Amino acid sequence: MYGSYTGLRVRAAAGTAAVLLLAGCSSSDGDGKGAPAAAGRQPEGGAPYWVNPDGNAAQQVAAYAKDGEKENAELIRKIAEQPVGEWIAPDDPQGAAKGFTEAAEQAGREALLVLYNIPHRDCGQFSKGGAADGDAYRAWLDGVARGIGDRRATVVLEPDALLHLVDGCTPQEFHEERYDLLKGAVERLKQQPGTTVYMDAGNAGWQSPDALFEPLRRAGIAAADGFAVNVSNYQTTRVSTEFGKRLSAKVGGKPFVIDTSRNGNGPYDGGDPAETWCNPPGRALGESPTTDTGDELVDAYLWVKRPGESDGDCKGGPKAGDWWPEYALGLARATK
Repeated sequence: MYGSYTGLRVRAAAGTAAVLLLAGCSSSDGDGKGAPAAAGRQPEGGAPYWVNPDGNAAQQVAAYAKDGEKENAELIRKIAEQPVGEWIAPDDPQGAAKGFTEAAEQAGREALLVLYNIPHRDCGQFSKGGAADGDAYRAWLDGVARGIGDRRATVVLEPDALLHLVDGCTPQEFHEERYDLLKGAVERLKQQPGTTVYMDAGNAGWQSPDALFEPLRRAGIAAADGFAVNVSNYQTTRVSTEFGKRLSAKVGGKPFVIDTSRNGNGPYDGGDPAETWCNPPGRALGESPTTDTGDELVDAYLWVKRPGESDGDCKGGPKAGDWWPEYALGLARATK
């Protein structure tokens, strides 16, 4: 069971960079795809991260509003008004990172970026792919770093990459290279003065801290700012905090962030155990993104996974990463 399966499409920003660099909101071209200013409004509170006014949720708000579906528009607005991770696509990494971080800087905020392009990604499952080889990955990563420049960015590094080494999903012949690539990625990103890096460390339902701390060390956690837990998963914030603290104690007291995007009702315990991670029904949005967690070891609650995007073509969903408005509505309705 791949309990941390990301199931996300990594979109290029090149085609939207011009829009993102405008004054904080996208224009409507009359086809329902433009985001209204309200959908792109920065949330109040302890989240310093940028809200993309042209994201899928914002576009859905505009479409529902255009069609007179006010109730649905207000439900999806719960997602559209929150900062979510921008997953950098394989093509034009420099342009994508530059576009997001410049737009965030203009809004007085910080970009939240997710890097998901490691070779042999996802072991041939729904999100299979990644860079062709180690050299291609290093070149791609260098493009991301150059695109960030000296602007502020928080980076979540390679969801599942470490965990698939631990659970045996990634073939043994690729292990040494992957450790080297992860360590090199941390070191390269930390050359950028405004970049904070969190290495993905799975979730409380997948592997124990005892199985993870040595791989984290080999992958370069010492040079990172911390690690991320529960990316694209549903473990509760309480359980994720306990898991993160146990792991932190084994890696020098490093802080961590928790993906709370869809953990409002905790994990799904019905149906096929092998698919508890893939579009489970009855889930809800979790705590809104914030750096005010009340715990000195928990740097932030983040929405790393973008709520409303499919985990894969299971349970009636579209392909991994495609926007699924019905699922988004379900998450929003179930949120207390």
